Formats: sequence, structure tokens, C-alpha cells
Amino acid sequence: MPDMPESQVDAAVAGHEDPLHGRKLNIGIISPYSFETPGGVQFHIRDFAKELMARGHRVEVLAPGRRTSGMPLWVQTNDSSFSIHYNGSVAQLSYFGVVGLRTRRWVRQGHFDILHLHEPEAPSLSHKPLTMKRHPPMVGTFHAAFNAYPRALRFFEPHLRRYLGPLSEAICVSPAALATAEHYLPEHVATHVIPNGIKRDFFADADADPRWTGTESSPTIGFLGRMGDERKGFKVFAQAAKHILHTYPRARFLCAGDGEADGRRILSKADPSGQLARHCELLGRISDEEKARFYRSLSVYVAPQTGGESFGIVLAEAMAASCPVVASDLDAFRAVAANGDAAALFENGVGEDCARSVCEVLADSSLRERLRSRGSQRSRQYDWASVADRVLEVYARALS
Repeated sequence: MPDMPESQVDAAVAGHEDPLHGRKLNIGIISPYSFETPGGVQFHIRDFAKELMARGHRVEVLAPGRRTSGMPLWVQTNDSSFSIHYNGSVAQLSYFGVVGLRTRRWVRQGHFDILHLHEPEAPSLSHKPLTMKRHPPMVGTFHAAFNAYPRALRFFEPHLRRYLGPLSEAICVSPAALATAEHYLPEHVATHVIPNGIKRDFFADADADPRWTGTESSPTIGFLGRMGDERKGFKVFAQAAKHILHTYPRARFLCAGDGEADGRRILSKADPSGQLARHCELLGRISDEEKARFYRSLSVYVAPQTGGESFGIVLAEAMAASCPVVASDLDAFRAVAANGDAAALFENGVGEDCARSVCEVLADSSLRERLRSRGSQRSRQYDWASVADRVLEVYARALS
């Protein structure tokens, strides 16, 4: 959905038309990554499936790995996965042995009206149905974006163009993801840029948590992500925090996510005196409900990611909670931030520039209010009510 005034966005979200004209589908979705560990693609699949089921569609999801407690019954696993370094992180994929046979059997037994493959270019489950002679219409969603396009992918481009030929339609979650996928998508496959979705009201209606609420003299500045994953930028956040303390000596830095030991190591390296660590609170992994209250409570949320981001889901969530956002100027973040209109941007990887931007936001109440308002308005474009409509339009095209 292009940028539009808030009133028009409201109308588009509230008054959506059903692209399938009342038809209820049996939908199969295949994840390339295990649901045993959290990740952006898994959350995207989970929330989209819930939105589809709320609209009366039947949904089954197949993912690598094992079942864990609390995993929805509509998620099925193949009890097989392996770890691989992919796009700067570690992914749990499944590819070898009888994986292909089991995946294709799952597709046949599901009798799906449509099959939705996430990251079908990756060596995992989503890759396997593409060799089937008989299959339902297949839609692929491409999430990956790279700072530098990998040589390995360049080598496999001719193979991928042939292999991805059975796709009826392709979805890229951002212009950055499209720039990557264009290298290997077949020319005949229609491509659509449709962002990830968020449950906007879930974040907008959250209550602030007094433990995390900042004041003018003691602001709370938040980080959310895996602290040991270099792409998530905790090192940049720590460098910025050290500079912010010069201006706001009573600032509190609230750090949520896995990797507390890595976080303490990075803080100690950034400031061996230990002063910085005394101002940082490592919260560990937080629940979805806590995350919404986290965003709602902060004086500023910082997204210091350094690369490998195809979409700024954390920006969209924080903006939905009316939290002022400061983010690195990655292409994906710049798109969600409307080039700095809905979130303040700083030079990627530069802690001092991050600190400068945070301090500007903290010092200027009118700027904070503008970011709250513009961010909240911008987040409406990423609500599942709107995003799901656009994906269902792609389904309708594939079915026709």
C-alpha cells in the first residue's frame, strides 16, 4: 500500500473487501526454519496463519525440527533439522535424506487449494515441493536481503531460475528483499512487494509498565534482539549508551532478548570501568505481552541493526505502540521509517551518531511527539487486516 493520509489508511483497513468473494481455502504453508527457536519468518508465518484462520480459512503449517510445548497443533514438524550459518545468523533448516519425500507426501495428503512457500530459494523444506509434477498453485514469499549479494547465490542463479519456475506468484517483504530476489526469480513469475504484518491494536492498546517508564531526567532507552548476533547491533547500542550517559547521567538502558552473557561481555568491553553496565538492565527473553508494554513504556526505542534486515518489524511494532524510534539507516529501515519522517535515522554502525540522534529526540519534546504521531500513523499500513488482504489478492491471482 503506498503512503496515504491517515483517514484513507483507516478506510482501507476497516473497509477491506474479500478478494476471494467469500471462498474459504485450504492453505498449506511451509516454513524453511524450525519453530523451536524464535525468528522473524516464523513469527510472520504464525501471525499470518492466525489471521487466515480468524477469517474462516483452514491452515496447516509444516516446519523443520521437533515439536515443543506450546507449539500450535496446526504446526506440524518433520523431526529433522541442522544448523547452518545463513545471512549472518544461524538457521535451523531441513534438507537431506527422506526430507523431500516426506514434504511432498505432506503436500499430497493435505489436498490444499494453495501452497505458500517461504524462502523457497533456501536449502530447506520450502524448496522440496517445486519438483512435484502435480501440485496446487504455489506462491513464494522471499524475506532475505543482503548488504553484499553472496557469491554462492550468484553461482546458483541459473539453477534457481529453473527451479523456481513452478511458482505462480512471488511476494517480497520489502524493496530490499525484491532487490535480492530479482537476481534469481524467473521473469514470468509476477512479483509483489507486500510487507510483514503486525497486530497493530495489540501494541497500540498496551499499558505502560511502571518498571520501564522513563522520566525527563531519567529516560529509558530500549534494545530488543539477540545480543550475541552481530547483525542486531548491540555493540553499536553499547557504544551509543556510553556517549548518552555524558548528557543523561541517570539514563537507564533496558535490553531485552537472548544472549545475556554476550551482552555483559560487550558492555564490559565498551566500558571496562563498569559504569555503563550499572545503567543497563538485561531483561532476557520477554513474552509478546511484555514486549508490547516494553515499547509503550520507553522514552526511546533504538534499532541499531547493522545488516541482513529485509524489513523493520521491530520499527513497525514500536511505532504502533507510539514509541519514538531511532534506527540505523539500512534500506529496509529507511523504508519503514518513511525516510526519517516516522523514525529518526542514524549512520549505520556508528555509535556516536546513534547517541547524537537519541539525545536530539530526548531533548526535543515536539520532535518526540511528532515521531509518536507519524510513527503511529505509519504503522497502520502494516496491520494484518490490510496486509492479509493483499496476500489474499495474490492467492486469488494464483488460483485464477
